[in-house]
This record gives sequence, structure tokens and C-alpha cells, in this order.
Amino acid sequence: MKKIVLVFLVSCFSLASFAKVKLPSVFADNMVLQQKTNAAIWGWAEKGKVITVTTSWNKKKYNVTTGANGDWKVAVATPSYGGPYQISISDGEVTNLKNVLIGDVWICSGQSNMEMPLDGWVSVKNYEEEVKNANYPKIRLLQAEHETSYVPLDDAKLNNGGGWQECSPKSAKGFSAAAYFFAREIFKQTGIPIGLIHTSWGGTVAEAWTSASALKSMPDFAKALKTISDKENGKVEPYSEKLKAWNAEVMKADQGFSNGEAIWTKADFDDSNWKTIKTPGLWEGDDLKNFDGVVWTRKEINLPAGMTGKDLELNLGTIDDDDVTYVNGVKVGETVGVANVRKYKVPANLFKAGKNVITVRVFDTGGGGGFYGDSNLLKLNMVGGDSIALAGDWKYKIGFDLAKVKPRPQADNDPNQVTVLYNAMIHPFLNYTIKGALWYQGESNADRAKQYRTLFPLMITNWRAKFKQGNFPFYFVQLANFMEKQKEPGESNWAELRDAQLNTLKLPHTGMATIIDIGEADNIHPKNKQEVGRRLALIALHNEYKKDIEYSGPMLTSSKIEGKNMVLNFSHAKGLQAKGDTKLKGFAIAGVDKVWHWADATIKGNAVMLSASDVPQPKFARYDWADNPDGNLYNSSDLPASPFETGR
Repeated sequence: MKKIVLVFLVSCFSLASFAKVKLPSVFADNMVLQQKTNAAIWGWAEKGKVITVTTSWNKKKYNVTTGANGDWKVAVATPSYGGPYQISISDGEVTNLKNVLIGDVWICSGQSNMEMPLDGWVSVKNYEEEVKNANYPKIRLLQAEHETSYVPLDDAKLNNGGGWQECSPKSAKGFSAAAYFFAREIFKQTGIPIGLIHTSWGGTVAEAWTSASALKSMPDFAKALKTISDKENGKVEPYSEKLKAWNAEVMKADQGFSNGEAIWTKADFDDSNWKTIKTPGLWEGDDLKNFDGVVWTRKEINLPAGMTGKDLELNLGTIDDDDVTYVNGVKVGETVGVANVRKYKVPANLFKAGKNVITVRVFDTGGGGGFYGDSNLLKLNMVGGDSIALAGDWKYKIGFDLAKVKPRPQADNDPNQVTVLYNAMIHPFLNYTIKGALWYQGESNADRAKQYRTLFPLMITNWRAKFKQGNFPFYFVQLANFMEKQKEPGESNWAELRDAQLNTLKLPHTGMATIIDIGEADNIHPKNKQEVGRRLALIALHNEYKKDIEYSGPMLTSSKIEGKNMVLNFSHAKGLQAKGDTKLKGFAIAGVDKVWHWADATIKGNAVMLSASDVPQPKFARYDWADNPDGNLYNSSDLPASPFETGR
């Protein structure tokens, strides 16, 4: 990576050989500039050159002389929203930026639920209709490519080399669904052109999106920061050597291998003592709950004679995290990463009429594991012909527990290293004037929720300091309901992470979209991104666009004890109600022993009164404190209450 960075820097600072101005990738035709501000425009040219920037909306010219490294920057006054306009930039040779709109620019980031497109590796509900109707030429889309760097970069790599695109079925199809639905709602309500800079990466942690200078304030990351510094300076053992040694250790630990041979993949292997698991679905068995490592899964199918002798396509949907797939003992494909759809071409000679066995070695490197997505994605297809459904019962057995081997070495371009995504995918945009930021992330930090209480506010504060645009709006999505439902109240990493997100609202000019009611038990990527975008837009419409609307579900403001009862008071509580049921659900209380019991809950105006016969002296209360809770406290705007625990 260091060599790549050096090449990039040299390319930026050897521009004296070019007569024409070089612009960062964020400046292109179809772009959106932030309205009613002094918006920065910058780039590189020959040292000592006078650069003239002309804006068509006011016919004004701005002159600046390039610095010693050929860099230059001007701030242009922008009017209220409108366009299209043109911007001309010249050092003697003119570059014209055409079809420029003035509006509001939002930077959108996070992990896979922000990255999830309208239609692609996974699709939103009603995706065909949504894609067909995505004709909003005044919404503009900019897609950053996945990129990592040990040092801050000055320019961003864009997807497929493209720049800004007018929103159309073609450009919107693969774009962030949550961001698109946010922009669509804002545009429909205000008519203001919206520019979306989408820069996210599935499965990534918040510390990767935070600068080194900020992370130095958290001792937890001192070792990781030193590793990044050492990598930058070539002071570590080559990754290839470390990985080779680690893979040898894993192969030795994995029971599915013997002398390097995948013995559990053979069609005649006896798996009669293996357990059964529903596929697709999460790993929920007692031996798989909170498990990280390798699980081998097998599916026996009977292939009709009419499908033999032909090339087939094996579709397995998405898998968390990595897989190696075999047919009758022969490897047919492997994929790294949860966001990638598995589609493997299988040669005609591998399948035979009658019994065949598909074996998938699933390697969960952390967090949840298993097959994700729709059951209809799992099938064996004959091109232009029949198919065999693969959803249902599969056999499984644990290969090895990741806790029993040393951690896997991180690749040089691993996105889950501290600072590397901030450096490559946020830093290049710091000079670009924005309206605010949207963030959907947290799943990959759920096992460190206590740390996230510090890390997430730190990241927001860090971005604001680096963008140098004040406390710009920062609106984020609270984690959805997910995984198996629990019958009794108890502990939950995901509930802890949601509470860390709720706590982050203490920062000024932040907002949180609660989506505790639209998740899916067996899919970490909820398909209802329409409502995710709408709820984010409600916050912006109220706070930024001054619409007189409700933008939040009920939020706990205070609690008190009245004898054997607890009374909880709420804001955003107009029309407080138990949705879909006459009985409130999701509340639990505990005494000083912190042993939790379900509570009887009654609405009293803007308050809820709790009691439980097993807790004569209540001290604490919780609401929707579970991975996948079923609480039903709403307000009259049909917005759900945020999960919480009192006394925090």
C-alpha cells in the first residue's frame, strides 16, 4: 500500500508537466454545490500559475495563484438552490464543469446497510418498481470506490471511474438505497436539488472511519495505531508470510481437513451424526450462538437425468463471512466477504443423475455467521431450464473455533484497520462544503458496545473538526431488530450498541432514526430501506428545512419510583399508544439485584407506569432490550420508541 500511496502523491505533485488544471474527482459535470455558502473549489496546476474560476450564476471571476506544490483553492459564493449552471476553471486552458446544480450536499457513510443498493447483491422491497421510478434528475449521485490507505489521501477513487450522475434507473440501481430514499423524500418535500456523496464499506468498524489524531485519545487503539505506523514505514513482517503461517495453523486445527484434504466434502462421507440447521438463516444453535470460526454445511440433492450433462449455476445468496464451496468433493468456488452474492458455475461432469452433495465451508471471522438473504436465492439452475431449490435443512458440523487459534493477520488493504477508511474515503472530501452527514453502522462494533459509547461520539466530533464546517447535522440510524427472539428479558450486545447510539444524541445537532420495528430476524440487511430513508428525512425536514412535523418516536426523558411502580415520562409522546395491541409489550423492570422481569405496562398521558409482582421494589427499567424485541410503544405519527435502560 505504501508504494501505491507514494505513486499517488508523486502524480499529484508532478503536475508541472501538465498545462491543464487537475481537479479532484469530486469536481465533475452534474455536480451539486452547497447553497448559500462560500463553497470551496480546489485543485492542482503548474507552480506559480494564476487560476481563474468563473461561476455562471453571478458571472463572477475568482483569481488565485498556485502554491509551491501547484495546489490552489478558492471559495465561491453560492446562491439559493437552482441551476443548471456552469463553472469554468482556467490556467490559460479552460476546463468547464457543466450541468452544475446548487442545492444541499449530504455525505453518506457506514457499513453494508448504508452500502446496500436498490438492486444488486441484495435488493430492497419492491425493488423492480423502485428502480423503474428512480427518475429524479435534480438528485445527483457520487459513488466512492472501496479504498484503504495508511496516510490521508487528497483525492478519492470513484466507482468505475465515474463522476456525478443524474439520478436515473440506471444510476440509482446500484446506489445506496437508504441515501437515495432520504434524498427522494427531501426533494419531494422541498424541491431542493440534493447531492449525495456515498462512501461506505460493508462489514467495517467505526475506528476505521476515524482519524489517527482522534484515536490517540483512546488507549484501546494505541497498539493498532502503532501497527499502522509500522506498516507505513515497512517495519512489519510481510503479510503474505504471516498469512501463510496462519493458514497452516488453521488447516491443522480444522477437523474437516486431513493432511490438507477436505475430507468432509466427499459425496459418500457419512454425515449421519451431524446436526441439522435451517438454511438460509442465522447460526442459532446452542453450539453456534456467539460462535466465530469454521462450520461445514452439507446438502444432499437428487438431480434428475434431464439436468445432467449440462453446465449448471450454483446460487447460494450471501454468506457471512467467507466460503469455499464443493460439489461431490470438488471445489467449485470461493468468495471472501459477506456482501458478495455467491454464484458458481459448475462443469457438466461434476453432477450425476441421482444423489449429489453440495458442501460449503463457511468461515465466520466475527459477529454473526451463516447464510443470509431470501430462501429463493438458494438454488441450482440450469441455464434457460429447470432449477432445484436448496433452501431448507442442511447438515452441519463445526470445523474449528476461531478462539482456539491466534487472530488472523490483517491484509495490507484490510478495511478494518484503524484510520484506513478515514484516510482514503473521508479525507479526500474534507474541503467539499456539505449540508450534513448520514451514517448507518454499528453492527460490526456490537461486541464492543461499551467502547462505542466513546468511539462513536469521538468519530462525529473528529469529522466535524476536520471538515471545519462547524457542528453540521449528523444523522444516524439506530440498529434494527435482528436475530432470534428471546422469551425472557436478559442481556444483549445489540441492545447495548443501540443504547450507545442513543447516548450519542447528547452531541449537538445529531439525530437518530429508530428502526427497531422494520428489521428481519434472519437478515442483517432489512429490505425496507424506504422507511429507513424516510425516517432520516423526517429529522432533516424538521431540523434543517423547518417543517412542522413529528420526526421521532417516543423518547424517555425521566423516570421515578412510586411505591411498587415505576413511572416513565416521554417526549415526542403525542398520541402515545400500544400499536396493534391493547397491551403494551417490551418493558422489563428489576430491583437492585438487576434481575429482570417482564413488567405490566399502562399508558398514562405522556407516561408509562410499570409494575411486576416479582419486583416489589423496582429500581431499573428497560424497553426493547434484546437483539430482536417486540415492543409496541408508538406515538400518533406511527414512529416507534427507542429502546432504553434507565439509570445509565
